[in-house]
Amino acid sequence: MAKKSAESIKMPDLRPGVERTWQMFLLAWLLRIFVLLMFRINVTGKENLPKTGGYVLVANHVTTLDALAVAYMMFFKLKRAPHFLAKEGLFRTPIVGPVLLACGQIPVFRTGRGNKDPMKSAYTVLRSGHCIAIFPEGSLTREPNQWPMRARTGAIRLALETGVPIVPLGQWGTEKVMDTYSSKLRPKPWHKVNMIIGKPIDKTLYKDKKVNVDDLLALSDDVMIEITKLVEDLRGEKAPAKRFVPSEHGLPEHGNFKKFLIIKAENERRAAQGLEPLPDHAKVSGGKIVVKKAKGK
Repeated sequence: MAKKSAESIKMPDLRPGVERTWQMFLLAWLLRIFVLLMFRINVTGKENLPKTGGYVLVANHVTTLDALAVAYMMFFKLKRAPHFLAKEGLFRTPIVGPVLLACGQIPVFRTGRGNKDPMKSAYTVLRSGHCIAIFPEGSLTREPNQWPMRARTGAIRLALETGVPIVPLGQWGTEKVMDTYSSKLRPKPWHKVNMIIGKPIDKTLYKDKKVNVDDLLALSDDVMIEITKLVEDLRGEKAPAKRFVPSEHGLPEHGNFKKFLIIKAENERRAAQGLEPLPDHAKVSGGKIVVKKAKGK
């Protein structure tokens, strides 16, 4: 079956007056079994959330299980519909893509299509009184000890332009079940993933003000400061004083940086020995470099 193009991927539809749809209930109860086999979720600070209306919930991102953990928490603990901005690749997949759209998830694009439609869809979700969960780092953390790193500005832009609260969430525990940038599961049904919901970020200084890039960066950093404080409480230790920025350490903004480092180390070894670098199509699989013959050769 041919993969969908970026342009052919649709945006989700919302049913007026209905937040948790039957499709979402069905998927949630199916995934509930999987979640409970992986870990248990404990959440505090629910009193900090708005009683009604939409908000943007922002959390640190440690493993690929985080989205599932946060979605479970929102649906079963908060009784709210979890909406996420998710990588478009998931929506290209047969069965998975249509299910995600039916449950109100929003695809975002890195290539092949702009994000005007996804942002418009996100505005619709929030203005309809629903909630969106976002990992403002934009990818799994690249910080060596899994602390929150720098944020992108999308989450705070959404909150400012729609007028909804932006609420920090610190979470810690999924790394015991799956390593960062790993797909290997180590189920621990007795293990707790702990979450703390903080108080909404103060945006009063920016009310009725035309914000610029510096304002967005400052507010986004405020978001990460609050999230980091919550993670410090959960971990019982202090985070590094300086926030980690991937580009300052020669790391790419997207993709599995651990695989990037393996390729980089091999190319440095080759350069030191006067050898040709690896071809651009070289990949890392199972911790080993794989170089397949290019088509037509």
